[in-house]
Amino acid sequence: MTITQITEKLKSPEYDFLKTDPHLGNHIILLGLGGSHAYGTNIETSDLDIRGCAVNRKEEILTNKNFGQRCDKTTDTTIYSLNKLISLLSNCNPNTIELLGLKPEHYLYVSPIGQELLDHQKMFLSKKAVQSFGGYAYSRLRRLDNKAARKTGQAEREQHILNSIKNASYDFQEKYFSYPKDAVKLYIDKSEREELDSEIFMDVCLSHYPLRDYKGMWSEMNNIVKDYAKIGKRNKNAAEHGKLSKHMMHLVRLYLMGIDLLEKEEIITYREKDHDFLMSIRDGKYLDKNDQPTMEFFGIVDALQKRFETAAENTKLPAQPDYKKINEFLANVNERVVKGEYLCGN
Repeated sequence: MTITQITEKLKSPEYDFLKTDPHLGNHIILLGLGGSHAYGTNIETSDLDIRGCAVNRKEEILTNKNFGQRCDKTTDTTIYSLNKLISLLSNCNPNTIELLGLKPEHYLYVSPIGQELLDHQKMFLSKKAVQSFGGYAYSRLRRLDNKAARKTGQAEREQHILNSIKNASYDFQEKYFSYPKDAVKLYIDKSEREELDSEIFMDVCLSHYPLRDYKGMWSEMNNIVKDYAKIGKRNKNAAEHGKLSKHMMHLVRLYLMGIDLLEKEEIITYREKDHDFLMSIRDGKYLDKNDQPTMEFFGIVDALQKRFETAAENTKLPAQPDYKKINEFLANVNERVVKGEYLCGN
């Protein structure tokens, strides 16, 4: 589907809500492609995803209310309120930060304020990308069933679980009561269980620690382990519907985009240089005869994971986004809306 075809499609009645919804209409400041069309990995049957942002209305700003987002499942469209989008961007959320790095022709509408947002995208970039992109990648990794590793390399599978837990624990110090870095140690060692070659062990040294906080941390780690137990059934369903290779492709895409962000400090949503490689994954190059990911694919993932970790260690990005600039931008936009200085036409 060409940009011209997409533009014409947006004029169809099913997209009328973009004009009639009281939160949208002339409040929209940014409208662009999402999903496979934005990444350049779309095929003939790919759905059209639309993503965007709308400023909050005067009464919402003054009463501290926020419509959050408007999702239309029929058209796969999601429009975020500016307040919510700013919050997600500040955390380097992969599903929203990509909206700031589209190809110029993939923006279907950009208002002056929308352009200001695009021009100041670097104020959102920080080391939080390590957790956000790593977290999303590990989440996708947990959907894949490393069948070969389970049979001949169980230790490798255990390492995937440990990596997922380590990423989840990245912000434990912020979410839960603080503890010394060496108080909770996770590592892999030889297992005494007959069905396992090795497994994850933990050394815990906590005193006077709130039980509810410990329960929260344990629950998060436990859920990751439980997720892996469900992987086989999920992958069978995904393979039957031709979605497993798509999950595999997006896992690799997330790592590549995260590495670019950490190394180059750039948001590169359209993966032009990686197109052929990503499409080969989507086309099933790395699925075995049982429609399961091959060992070669997991070797690629391991290599990307190491690149991502190295990029995380050496990135020049600040620990936190530039909250001062972000708050000044948001306050300035909201002030213009309240004063009636914000005018925009679709």
